[in-house]
Amino acid sequence: MPHAVAGREFRRRGRTENNMARAIRITAGSVSAEAQLNDSKTAGAIWDALPIEAKGQTWGDEIYFDIGLTAGSESPREVVDLGDLAYWPPGHAFCIFFGPTPASRGNECRATSAVNVVGKLQGDPTVFKKVRSGARVTIERQ
Repeated sequence: MPHAVAGREFRRRGRTENNMARAIRITAGSVSAEAQLNDSKTAGAIWDALPIEAKGQTWGDEIYFDIGLTAGSESPREVVDLGDLAYWPPGHAFCIFFGPTPASRGNECRATSAVNVVGKLQGDPTVFKKVRSGARVTIERQ
């Protein structure tokens, strides 16, 4: 069931609790990595919806999948950093960036359109290069 973000009030967690409480594990096919969600409203809505399981799609070196959340733009940008986790409002999708996409210029990580950055992978993001379209992806709390 979709979770509405727009028009909903979110209370901020204390910085210490927030940083500790938003550790997640992402498993895609045979690949698993730890990550941290940031303190944005969109990341809070994702945290509240966990665990999430979906069928992932690839677009260059990006994995994306619908997570059933509706959120508006929040400091949106098209170019993100290697290892960034983002929410793509038009597709209601969670995105994992681990290299260039078809929209990239050079080695940058570029989304198809502006995304809300919601977190960061820990460790080497290029491990996700092993994941193929159609792989089952799970996001869960640590």
